[in-house]
Amino acid sequence: MRGQQTPEGVERPRLRASAAAFTSLVALAATGLVAGPAVGAPTAGPCALPRTAAHHSLGLDTWNGSYPQPARSLDAVMIFLSFPDSTPLTSTDELAADHFPSTSEFFRRASYGRFALRPDTRREWTPMPQASTAYAIQRDWEAGKRAAYLKDAVAAVDDQVDFSRYDIVYLVADPDAPGVDSDATKVVNLESPLTADGTEIKRVVTVFERHPPDRNVLAHETGHVFDLPDLYHRPMDGKGDWDTHVGDWDVMGSQFGLAPDLFGWHKWKLGWLDRSNVICVQEPGTRLLSLETMAAAPVAGGTVGKRLAVVRTGTGTALAIEARGSTGNDQDTCTEGVLIYRVRNEAASGDGPVEVVDTHPKTEACWDRSVYPPLADAPLGVGESFTVPGEGARVEVVDRTPAGAWTVKVTLPEDT
Repeated sequence: MRGQQTPEGVERPRLRASAAAFTSLVALAATGLVAGPAVGAPTAGPCALPRTAAHHSLGLDTWNGSYPQPARSLDAVMIFLSFPDSTPLTSTDELAADHFPSTSEFFRRASYGRFALRPDTRREWTPMPQASTAYAIQRDWEAGKRAAYLKDAVAAVDDQVDFSRYDIVYLVADPDAPGVDSDATKVVNLESPLTADGTEIKRVVTVFERHPPDRNVLAHETGHVFDLPDLYHRPMDGKGDWDTHVGDWDVMGSQFGLAPDLFGWHKWKLGWLDRSNVICVQEPGTRLLSLETMAAAPVAGGTVGKRLAVVRTGTGTALAIEARGSTGNDQDTCTEGVLIYRVRNEAASGDGPVEVVDTHPKTEACWDRSVYPPLADAPLGVGESFTVPGEGARVEVVDRTPAGAWTVKVTLPEDT
């Protein structure tokens, strides 16, 4: 059965809800940090939506300085926590190998080599002072218990770890301890940061994964550390399909997706694409474009080429157009072609900031593998065209060159 997802978390067979604020540490798993300082974004242009106060806003004219921007190498520490009521059955080396180097490789490929996630995985278990059951770890985690867990973990390892050296903290619990609930894996954002080694710890990735873990789980959680939103649709009653917004097409929608590479819009936000890689389509009429496949590696010399086309449709909305193919992080994709999706800068994480346009609404694909078959065949193939409802923009895939680039014709009506 396909799993479900929760704010700042990952897909699970059961629902994982965000916890409430606690007295000494206010953890904001669903609502986010207070608005951080704006950092100029020289990659922005006329088609870049402005950043809003929405949690993990997809506006990208400025960067939220409360988050580390992965436009440079970042250092992460992975700390393994044991408990007095359980002897670990899995070694720290085995647990580290569950996540690295695969997570670093995911981001290296997604960033075209422009970002390196450098993990320092501790080799020893760090004993926690209380039994695993004492923390009442669960998907709906009581605030005081979670506060105690975080405080105890940092205090237990502080003599061995210099937190001032790291940009990201992963706390990995012994998966076989009786009180550990895998549904509790998430990023905890701290309005009142912890302090260790003179460093403010603003967020922690709490990992309670089984061994082996869900695929791409740490890439999803690390995306939140970089201010990326959840892209799934969360039914109000917890029932129904969670993948109706983006299907397989981004790891922030589903870590189980067949094509989990990050959308071009995300890559633009993170600084891995800049204005030289983005085509802003503004004028009415027809324009012929050439797009490189999003997940394809750069050509010789590190040239990334044109990867994303954007049509601004309103003050806070845009259409994004990109090519997806079976390479890199998308090597297991169900279909290849030109993908169209809507972006909204005022939609918070989990509220549909991105919606993939289904250009084949009467069909589906890969029902046995896809997280949401109706969107598995969403891209347009060569010779196909589609007029986006409500926008009037028409996208036609003219050709795919021997080198793999996609020739795309975009037509905007006079009133776009």
